[in-house]
Amino acid sequence: MDLDEAKEFKERCTQCAAVSWGLTDEGKYYCTSCHNVTERSKEVVNTGAIPNTKIQAINRGLKRKRKLEKGWDWYVCEGFQHILYQQAEALKTLGVGPELKNEVLHNFWKRYLQKSKQAYCKNPVYTSKRKAPVLEDNPSHSDWDSEPELLSDFSCPSFVESGAESQPDVHTQKPFPIIKASQSETASICSGSVDGVEYSLRKEKGIVKMTVPRTLAFCCLALLWQRETITLSDLLRFVEEDHIPYINAFQHFPEEMKLYGRDKGIFAIEMCSDVSSARLLSFGDVSFSLFLALKAYLPFVLHHQSWPNYEDIYKKMIEIATFLDLPRFPDITEDCYLHPNMLCLKYLMEVNLPDEMHNLTCQVVKMTGIGEVDFLTFDPIAKMAKTAKYDVQAVAVIVVVLKLLFLLDDNLEWSLSNIAEKYNEKNKEDKPWFDFRKWYQVMKKSLDEKKQKWEETRAKYLWKSEKPLYHSSIDKSVVCKRREMVVNLQKQFSTLVDSTPTIGKKSPSSFQFNWTEEDPDRTCFHGHSLQGVLTKKGQSLTTKNSLYWLSTQKFCRSYCKHVTTYEESNFSLSYQFIINLFSFLLRIKTSFLHEEVSLIEKRLFKTKYSKTKKKSSRSRKVRKY
Repeated sequence: MDLDEAKEFKERCTQCAAVSWGLTDEGKYYCTSCHNVTERSKEVVNTGAIPNTKIQAINRGLKRKRKLEKGWDWYVCEGFQHILYQQAEALKTLGVGPELKNEVLHNFWKRYLQKSKQAYCKNPVYTSKRKAPVLEDNPSHSDWDSEPELLSDFSCPSFVESGAESQPDVHTQKPFPIIKASQSETASICSGSVDGVEYSLRKEKGIVKMTVPRTLAFCCLALLWQRETITLSDLLRFVEEDHIPYINAFQHFPEEMKLYGRDKGIFAIEMCSDVSSARLLSFGDVSFSLFLALKAYLPFVLHHQSWPNYEDIYKKMIEIATFLDLPRFPDITEDCYLHPNMLCLKYLMEVNLPDEMHNLTCQVVKMTGIGEVDFLTFDPIAKMAKTAKYDVQAVAVIVVVLKLLFLLDDNLEWSLSNIAEKYNEKNKEDKPWFDFRKWYQVMKKSLDEKKQKWEETRAKYLWKSEKPLYHSSIDKSVVCKRREMVVNLQKQFSTLVDSTPTIGKKSPSSFQFNWTEEDPDRTCFHGHSLQGVLTKKGQSLTTKNSLYWLSTQKFCRSYCKHVTTYEESNFSLSYQFIINLFSFLLRIKTSFLHEEVSLIEKRLFKTKYSKTKKKSSRSRKVRKY
């Protein structure tokens, strides 16, 4: 056929790298230099020009089928892109503005692909045997509604203003580019994705490899840029409640994206085999002998997925932001939800504490300087890039205020409770004084009930995906049979212990505890007075308690991985309860919260810590001489 008709095809030949193409009688391109025939076909408008041939219309962006598994040719980054898209859609359902997906997260992801040399660069990281992915704007795949241009830096106004009130122009919207992979000569038998083996073996220094937990870090960075009303602890709780795809997120992939082999280690969350006593009890009154027998014969049934960890995702946020060279984030001011004054008010309502405590938390925030814009605003370019743990920090402030009011030494708080109880009995018509003992009893009961439900929900979580993963096509039948056996055993076991069927997931809420005045069984302390623990001195109110004990007077050295240690036996029972209550609320370790409390105290009691430091240095000098 005429060579002029093939001039529009500009790709280089995979064998000789020449750009000289002709067309075969079937309409396929062949290289005139080495006679290599490609799988690409010319879109034919006039079918009469090619007699006795089967016409196949090639839609722009349509992915070709593989011979093995008859699936798409797809890259690992496309899988993570799909997970991010599903998570962004879930956040949109939770009330987050569409700008987060269309602009902020979109730009972050494009920047990552460019920095990790997977796309948007001249030489993407793929073997020479395979062609680099072609970025195309495919109208049939409008997963992302807009595509702002990505520059080498972030001086682009559309990016800088995306965290504010800018809205995408509907007339200039473009779909997010689908990374269209060229069909390989021989389909990989080690993974469903084209580069699954290469990706799992890739260990390039300075490159942050994408993982499923890092998708949550991307989402959290986007939420922080937008200054949305979802903290990191909220995000992880929504993941646990299955409102945001995370565990088994790959099961939402299109059917044509086949996963097996190396893809399993990339997209599946690691599983743990340890079973806690709470998990055992959550199955009801079934005998331990029966349960242990099932565990012995079917250990894989009792495995549970690893849930995302607050500290781990927090570190990944900083790691990704630093890797992407992101600019200073939009300022966190007093009118932002993430400001400690706003979050303290939220958590005071959450744990049923008096409203009057908010004035004290605001004073502590001011005195420690943690409410300053420069302290709260995340700046990845800074030498010591770190962002405030907004929710943990606010809770730590409340703990410090409780110590200022009640000391929490298992003595003073109960004495003040006796005084409040006597006053409330004599003055039933007046505004009640806050009774710490009564509050403890109400919160202890509510916390135990909430913990039990939480443990039962985690125990009953269907950790196996509906779409089973297998190492190769040979193992597919075995995996499917095992999956079917697990489902049948779960049904039989549920019938055996007479467990009630799992109710559909509830609507997400920012609050885990709800307190109302109308509930007679659970006293609401929001309107109670702190008059019993405060005394008036001139124009101001001060605490009757004049003592305070520091959570730590010794901080570990800089090369340590932690700031201070937390051993429950070293602290009062009241303090332990407070720490456990807030740790459960945020789904964090008690030691993590204790560390933040110590840091707040270090800022609040600078003179005490400086005196302690001087004493310790003097003692070292005496020992030296």
